[in-house]
Formats: sequence, structure tokens, C-alpha cells
Amino acid sequence: MLRHRRPARALRAVPWRFDLPASLVVFLVALPLCVGVAVASGVPAELGLVTGIVGGLVVGALPGSSLQVSGPAAGLTVLVYEAVQEYGAGALGILVLATGLLQVAMGALRVGRWFRAMSASVVHGMLAGIGLTLLFGQLYALADRRAPATGPEKIAGLPALLRDALTGAAAPSAVALGVGTLLVLAFWKYLPAKAARSVPAPLAAVGLAAAVTAAADLPVARVRVAGLLEVVQPPEHAALGALAGTAGVGTILAFTLIASAETLFSAAAVDRMHHGPRTDYDRELTAQGIGNTLCGLLGALPMTAVIVRSATNVQAGARTKASRVLHGFWLLLFTALLPGALGLVPLTALAAVLVHAGAKLVPVRRIAGLCREHRGEAAVLAVTAVAIITTDLFEGVLIGIGLAVVKSAWQTSHLQIGVEELPGDASGRGPGYGHRTAGGRAEARDQDPSAVPGAGPVLRVRLSGNATFLRLPRLLDTLERLPADRPVELDWSGLRHLDHACTVALTAWAAQHRARSSAPLAVEPPLPTVV
Repeated sequence: MLRHRRPARALRAVPWRFDLPASLVVFLVALPLCVGVAVASGVPAELGLVTGIVGGLVVGALPGSSLQVSGPAAGLTVLVYEAVQEYGAGALGILVLATGLLQVAMGALRVGRWFRAMSASVVHGMLAGIGLTLLFGQLYALADRRAPATGPEKIAGLPALLRDALTGAAAPSAVALGVGTLLVLAFWKYLPAKAARSVPAPLAAVGLAAAVTAAADLPVARVRVAGLLEVVQPPEHAALGALAGTAGVGTILAFTLIASAETLFSAAAVDRMHHGPRTDYDRELTAQGIGNTLCGLLGALPMTAVIVRSATNVQAGARTKASRVLHGFWLLLFTALLPGALGLVPLTALAAVLVHAGAKLVPVRRIAGLCREHRGEAAVLAVTAVAIITTDLFEGVLIGIGLAVVKSAWQTSHLQIGVEELPGDASGRGPGYGHRTAGGRAEARDQDPSAVPGAGPVLRVRLSGNATFLRLPRLLDTLERLPADRPVELDWSGLRHLDHACTVALTAWAAQHRARSSAPLAVEPPLPTVV
């Protein structure tokens, strides 16, 4: 009896008024992304939908992340295209299957947790870069034009696209329908609260666009989806040849690394967007591996967590993983059972939904705040975003992480250098005056001051903080400017860290100073032995 009650209780626990509308919004965003990634990868569009369905129904139900949504991996588009050209579409399944098994092993070995070390500026730079890339690319689709291949080319072509849109050279019906969809998306929230909450803005905008297209019989491109079963192609025995060479193994490793990194980088970003349960990175990596294993068995595209869908899911008000599972159900329902319904939807309306979603990913307020208070973090954010636009997601995030590490290393290697004159006795010698024996102990000199060349107040150099190779130029400049005819006391007892490069440099400077100066040099405490 209890077994029958548990599913009912679980269904009642789902906040349907939040998750159901959110799932429809994510479905509208996921549909063009699935199709677009598949076409760009050189495989039938339906294979992208298969991956999206698996990402929703299977991965969406597994533990790991509650609000992150999975689908075809946009970051692997180029690699998938090259693999299809090299090994054939029949080998794609075996490559994705091996990728999934590797991810499951990585999750079992608890590798995922290492991806939690992510700078907040890199995360927001990633969101900005992906949002702008999506926005620039979908502006072309909104005007029924094919977008250029790279980010810089997309940006460079925007003036010509705007000119064609204004002069009517760029499919006036598509442009008008796309702009109208954007206006509905932007101003829907200003309607009375009851009306705006009852129907999500993307669903209303796409529904109105489809109705106008059908009523006026507008000459615009529409969604085309054939049957899913015809394109499913399980791995064949002959495809095992792709695993025989080093090139095939390298492709699998590249798939695994990039898919895992994109998924867990996305998880770090999504966790910062909501206050719900945090992602278990190891379980999420295992879930992605299970999803990719299943996609490989179906001959579909590799999957990752997709930040655009995930951010849309959060922004649409999703509360539990039910929204991402339902998005997979909508994909299956409309592509397998109701493909004719999708044929009413104009592509320019879906492009407008993606333009709106991309613009919402750019954290404008956070960028403004960082520019006012933390310019270094703002620079990391900007470089990450620009790198993603000009290269791709994986390389751009790596560049951002590298810059964040350099910035942190520079900031944590603060070194304070103080130079002061010590008050001396009649001979001009200050306390601690003397020279170092081989053992490093101070040995006093009871000589006539006139016998000490250049006798005068002792110059004490105090070092505190962290002495790393990043601060060597400033440190050596200060030491080398010390006069050769004055006794010097180098006190580095205040240092919290002295790295090997600084130890070598200080030892070399001390030897050179003693060689060129007749005045004594005291180093306290003695420097470590240089190996």
C-alpha cells in the first residue's frame, strides 16, 4: 500500500504552477538549439532532438543537479563534425558510448568536485560570453539569414544585416515577425499580473507568431521534423575500428574532457543563480555519463549541460527537477507524435526567443558594480566573455581561469619593503651591527670607527608579506640601490612565504654586495641553503 502512495505523494510535492510553465519555456528554447547543433555537426536534425529527449527524461531524473538542463553539446560541434567526416556517422555512436563510460568512471572516482574551484568573475564572464554569442548568431536567423561561422565574423556582419533589414533586402516578413515576437517577450511582464503569470512570455510570443503566420500565410521558414525512429542507429560492429587508432582514442578523450568541463562549469554558474539545492558534482558527472552512454547506444549526439537552457529554466521560475524532465517529455511528444504542430512554428519566432534569452544572460548590473568597486574582477569577466566570443566556450573559460589565477597570485604575493636608518652610537654603528660568520651568527666588531671604511648609520631593510618571483623586480631594484659604503641589515623575519626564486636571488645579491662593499652586511635570520 505504501508503495502505491509514494509516487502520488511525490507528484503532489511538485510545485506544478512553477515547474510546468518553466518546462514549456525551456522546451521552446531547447527545440531550435537541438536542431541547430545537429545541423552544424553534420548529422540529421532529429539526432539532436534524440539527445535532448535523453537529456530531459533520463538525465533530468537522475541525482546531481536539480535545475541544470542537458542537451546536445554546442561546444563539441566542430569535433563532432570532424569525427563524422573522418569515421562516418555510423561510428558516432561508439565514440559517444565510450565517452559516457569514461564519464561514469570519472564520477565514481570523484573527479567532479575539482571543478568547484571557479572564480565568480569567470562564471559571469562565461554567462556574458555565451549570451552575446547566442544573441549575435540568432539575429541572423531572425532575419532568415545564415549566420557566419565565428564570433568576430558575426559581429562584423551586423551593420550589413541591419542595413538589409531596414531596406527590406532581408526577408521583410521574417524580420517583422521576429521583431514582433521580441516586443511581446519584452513587454509581456507589463500586462496585468494575472494574465502575465498564467501564460509564460515565450509561449505566448511563439503562439501568437504561429497564429499570425498561419492566418496570413506568411512566406517564412518553419520548423521541420521527420520521424525519430528512422534516424536512430545503434553502434555497429564495423564502427569499432574508430577505437583502434590513436586518433579515435584522442577524439574520445577530447569529447570526455570538453563535455565534462562544460557541464560542471555550467553547474557552477547555475548554482549562483538560485538558492535551491546545490549541485553534487560527482553525481552530476555520473548522470551525464549515463546519458551519453544511452545516446551512444542510440547513435545520437554527445550531450552536456547547456547553460542557455539551464539559465532559462531558473529564470522561468523552476523549483525542482520536474521542469527539466517535462521539457524532455514535450520534446518527445511534439517531435514523435505531433510533428505537424511544430510545423506551424516559424523559425524567426524561435530565433527571437533565443535572442531574448541570450540578452538576459548578460549580467549588466554586476558588470557595472564590478567596474565601480573591483576593476580587476571586471577585467577577468570581460576577458572571459571576449575569449568565448572569439574562440569557443571551453577555450574561453580556460583563458578566464588562467587570468583569474594570475590575478590571485599577484594579489596574494604582496611584499612590503621598508628601508630605515637605525640610530647609532658615537661611531655611527646601530644595534645589531656586525657581520655574519659562516654559521650565520652576528659577530660584533670592537674596532676604531676610523678603521671601518664608510662607517655610518646602519640601513635596515625589512621584508614582510609574501616574497614570490612575481615581486623580484621590485625587490632587487630596492636592494641594488642601497649604497655600497653603508652597513646593511636585511631582516626578512616578517615574511610569511619565501619561494625558491627569491631565496636564490637574495643569496646571489648578498654575495655580490659583500664582494663589492667593505661595509658589513647582516642577514637575519640566515637565508636557507640554496640547492
